[in-house]
Amino acid sequence: MQHVLVLGAGLVSKPLVVYLLRKGFQVKVASRTVSKAQALIKGYENGIAESLNVNNREQLHDLIKACDLVISLVPYTYHVQIAKLCIELKKQMVTTSYVSKEMEALDPAAKEAGILILNEIGLDPGIDHMSAMKIIHSVADNGGKVLSFKSYCGGLPALQSNNAPFGYKFSWSPRGVVMAGRNNGQYLEDDRVKFIPGRDLFKHYEILDIAGVGSFEAYTNRNAIPYKTLYGLNDAHTVFRGTLRNVGWCYTMKKAQELGLFDDAERLDLQGLTYRQMMSRLIDRTDTGDVCNQTATYLKIEPHCTVIKKFKWLGLFNDDPLPEENNVMDMFSALLQKKLVMAPGDLDLIVLYHRFIAVYGDKNKLITSTLVDTGISGRDSAMSRTVSLPAAIAADLILNKKITMTGVHIPVQPDIYNPVLDALTGMDIVFKETVHPID
Repeated sequence: MQHVLVLGAGLVSKPLVVYLLRKGFQVKVASRTVSKAQALIKGYENGIAESLNVNNREQLHDLIKACDLVISLVPYTYHVQIAKLCIELKKQMVTTSYVSKEMEALDPAAKEAGILILNEIGLDPGIDHMSAMKIIHSVADNGGKVLSFKSYCGGLPALQSNNAPFGYKFSWSPRGVVMAGRNNGQYLEDDRVKFIPGRDLFKHYEILDIAGVGSFEAYTNRNAIPYKTLYGLNDAHTVFRGTLRNVGWCYTMKKAQELGLFDDAERLDLQGLTYRQMMSRLIDRTDTGDVCNQTATYLKIEPHCTVIKKFKWLGLFNDDPLPEENNVMDMFSALLQKKLVMAPGDLDLIVLYHRFIAVYGDKNKLITSTLVDTGISGRDSAMSRTVSLPAAIAADLILNKKITMTGVHIPVQPDIYNPVLDALTGMDIVFKETVHPID
């Protein structure tokens, strides 16, 4: 029996662990909180739970030595040190995280060790790569060229669970969502590089209508420029990657940015205060007066507008004590975690949408590819399914020698994306594609 080591037992790990257990692998789940690992393997004789200190190199060494393949679901900052141990011990490795420059530099060593370190095999990144490359290669195989590529992805509450005024609930770390809102954005539009500084991210959005799904706000997701080379889009004049949110999100988050709620600088002066007092400090006012109206004046909006009502609902103007954090971003994130949490019975929604313009001779065609996945009531969230199942499927394929390449890779080769997408289709994670002629 082949052994799989899963590092981490967080929100997205359950579908992956169950998939591998049902495939007959021995699966050891190592987690800082061993009770979480135990819950994942409950009822399976081929499952093992173990407490993990990811900073303990000796423990990591012994765990990796005893397995055939490692799946790392711990924070990405640990992936390189884990990868180095996998190279030393000649063990295969899979992650759902972006490839860092440090990870990329391990490619020669991984090849020499004869192992594969497969990264970015989740949802975004992951399914987005695979579904895009399948179409890009298909266009090329049929004598066409891709002139424009736009890709959008978002994790949202399903319609029946979208009952919070922000139009959003957190299926992962609120801090991570807030931090992502500070990233610079960059993309290619008509052969011109467009740069959006993080402070202006939420000012630059479009309303995107996706047929059969709905209307969303879409704003740039990090730097899309490298994907022109990564995806082999040599003829593309436009390359864009975006994040999807429900309508109203961007303006609200822009105003939150203007208030300094995304600021992670140390603020010891706020300790012992309430949220209302914090807001007064952020807008340079005393604790007297109506902080709600004062905030509206500071933001140059009406006190009765939707944004102020959202902030009031969230609790920013309440006299609740601030949590024991040392910066405003974490204090804001704590409030988001409290009020915008996925409640028991809530379902989430994943929307992934690609839009291509391709030319075949003198004929242009619009190609769209849409994935919509909703969480399964009483079982798994859509986010956990779409992030972890691609990694689980890839691990199975690697261990059964159906993926045989070595080195540091992401899933842009047909040998990876075809069998993974086929397996996902069998689990009802399916893309709907359309092709229309355009002038």
